[in-house]
Amino acid sequence: MSVTPDSPVPDRGLETLLAEISACRACAGDLVPDPRPVVRVSPETRLLICGQAPGRLVHETGLPFNDPSGVRLRQWMGIDRETFYGHPAIGVAAMAFCFPGTNPKGGDFPPPARCAQLWRRQLLAQLPKVELTLLVGSYAQAWALGAGRKANMTETVAAWSEYGAGILPLPHPSWRNTAWLKRNPWFEAEVTPYLRQRVEDMLRS
Repeated sequence: MSVTPDSPVPDRGLETLLAEISACRACAGDLVPDPRPVVRVSPETRLLICGQAPGRLVHETGLPFNDPSGVRLRQWMGIDRETFYGHPAIGVAAMAFCFPGTNPKGGDFPPPARCAQLWRRQLLAQLPKVELTLLVGSYAQAWALGAGRKANMTETVAAWSEYGAGILPLPHPSWRNTAWLKRNPWFEAEVTPYLRQRVEDMLRS
């Protein structure tokens, strides 16, 4: 069962909802390869990582951020791979749950909007313990911040302190953003220490 953006959000429990998401084939026929939803959350999720969509390696393994982007993200967070996948406080739910395919012009296709329309409000309603959401990249920032986002991703991330304790906008940790990180040294000087402290505090408590 799914809902439209304006319909009430049903409460069927997280386990049931995750089973429905896993079985979702709403984009079958539109995606190559076939849909394979990848979501990793639990009732204890306190830190929710919201990226763009799974890449090819994530599609093949079923583990979110199981690629070079994940290595960089974990460095920003100050945690190792075992903690990232093993601690119940850490959850991952991208804007689209399935690999959207590779764009012949380079990179992956953008996340289909249909996925967020079908599932996102329902999933967030089942995660009441979330204290901090990482908005990784412009698609997640556009969905969550709406008119509150700035003119572009750089300006949105630079304004990170304006969004309160519950939201932290980040650039995508892809290797494609290595040049961006070099042009914007303030990110690793200001934002990543704050992120690491927040993560440390949540995992300690």
